[in-house]
Amino acid sequence: MKQFFVKLMAWWKLAALPAVLKLGFWGAGAVALLDSSSIPVPMDAILAVYVWQNKGHFWIYCLMAATGSAIGGLVPYGLGRAGGELFLLKRINRARFEQIRDRFERQEFLAVMIPSMMPPPTPWKVFVFAAGVFEMRIAPYMLAVFCGRLVRWLVLALLVLKLGPGAVSLVAHHAVTALAMVALLVALALTGWWLKKRQETQEARPE
Repeated sequence: MKQFFVKLMAWWKLAALPAVLKLGFWGAGAVALLDSSSIPVPMDAILAVYVWQNKGHFWIYCLMAATGSAIGGLVPYGLGRAGGELFLLKRINRARFEQIRDRFERQEFLAVMIPSMMPPPTPWKVFVFAAGVFEMRIAPYMLAVFCGRLVRWLVLALLVLKLGPGAVSLVAHHAVTALAMVALLVALALTGWWLKKRQETQEARPE
């Protein structure tokens, strides 16, 4: 299996990548669709090359890549919706499953958008698979993926414009730190939201 992936990546670099780069905007969307649906590819590095070669239209590449990722993400989402519940119930009991479902449904948009913003090694497909398992509606799901990916790649594009293609390795090097910072910010935001809702509920109660 390892040799297969080594050969696959070699083919990608030597044959597929040069052809894809010639497709321009459509290539960015096609590669993102492939990455999200099935075969993992170094999307950040590819997008960095696109942006560096056509700096004035960096935003179009980000839009197309985010769109492709949202469409491609329907594959793991569909797998989760089709048989993910049985898959999870073989590994956890029903009570635990319902507990996870309740947590997901309370903040389902953020539960998909935030992982979509994060660079590798974030296990993105786990979250989109879960969105299918817990039957998140397709339109909000695709919007969450699109928004998260767009934020991620706009930030990457701006770094590339400022630092050059080497910005990709900078993002990868600090991925764990970035994950921790985002998780902390999200936790603080959710705590603030919960406290605000609790206060509003208490104030709305009749004396």
